[in-house]
Amino acid sequence: PLFQGRIACANVLSDLYAMGITECDNVLMLLSVSQKMSEEERDKVMPLVIRGFRDAAEDAGTSVTGGQTVLNPWLIVGGVATVVCQPNEFVMPDNAVPGDVLVLTKPLGTHVAVSAHQWLDNPERWNKLKLVVTREEVELAYQEAMFNMATLNRTAAGLMRAFGAHAATDVTGFGILGHARTLAGQQRQEGAFVIHNLPVIAKMAAVSKACGSRFALLQGTSPETSG
Repeated sequence: PLFQGRIACANVLSDLYAMGITECDNVLMLLSVSQKMSEEERDKVMPLVIRGFRDAAEDAGTSVTGGQTVLNPWLIVGGVATVVCQPNEFVMPDNAVPGDVLVLTKPLGTHVAVSAHQWLDNPERWNKLKLVVTREEVELAYQEAMFNMATLNRTAAGLMRAFGAHAATDVTGFGILGHARTLAGQQRQEGAFVIHNLPVIAKMAAVSKACGSRFALLQGTSPETSG
């Protein structure tokens, strides 16, 4: 639960970081408490989720000043990050020029890693996965995915400004291909993005292949979180 809160906050802040903004004035937390949880479960889990979210906000140099809490069948946590800044303090996503180098700051495969970890206790699905990956490799992939998702993209945002980046995007629900297409379509100049190779969490490409079209990691449409 603590990491869920941290990851949610990191994901919210990534919208600012993707424009080279390193400072955040205000964060609101949107929290959905699951109706399926017992009162005892809620009392243990929800404070940890909130604490993780607030800890990540503090690491970003900001604080959670409010939000909204609702009851829902599922536990959901998200939020809104806002800042007031000058036009020269952020990077618009439409100024790429020929010769720019594409940089990916985190490896792909978070969705695959988290799903594979859940399937360790599902004999039917694990029997398919164990042909291409060991339990130890799944555990390592899961730990790397959790760490990457909970890590703020603040340093990358600062480097964008320092080295004069011309455009950027986060990589989340539409996968690397979806976000790359959107970014390419926003450019003022005609051009094409050429991707030679991409970092992927170890063994997750093999897991994705073993699962057929479920993840489509190698096709570029597997969703990521806080990417």
